[in-house]
Amino acid sequence: MEDLGAKVSYLVAKRGIPVFSSDEVNLGIVVKVLDAPEADLFDGIVFDTTPRRPGGHKFVDAPEVDAIYERGVVLNIDAATAAKLAEPGKNPGSLEVSPDDVAGEPEPSFWTKAWNRLSGKD
Repeated sequence: MEDLGAKVSYLVAKRGIPVFSSDEVNLGIVVKVLDAPEADLFDGIVFDTTPRRPGGHKFVDAPEVDAIYERGVVLNIDAATAAKLAEPGKNPGSLEVSPDDVAGEPEPSFWTKAWNRLSGKD
């Protein structure tokens, strides 16, 4: 395997660097690093197994990424296992809930509860 340079963070991993299996087989090139930097979360890598041709995208989950270097990514799975990786799926939808979405009446305040007790409504 070629010299991949120093280890780097997923935050600086570049598109187009090669992806290698644990048995040093060149699997393709990085298309996208999936992350949420605001949460310091690395999700995985999408790589293309057929450069310069459409298709062939594979997704490798973060636990299967052994190390990210300046000039390459090394997985901790072998080439046979990597060949069975799934294509990347669509991102799941997100859900936001506002106070207006919550069912039911709001909890009565302390003063409302006290008045209801005093007036016999409770």
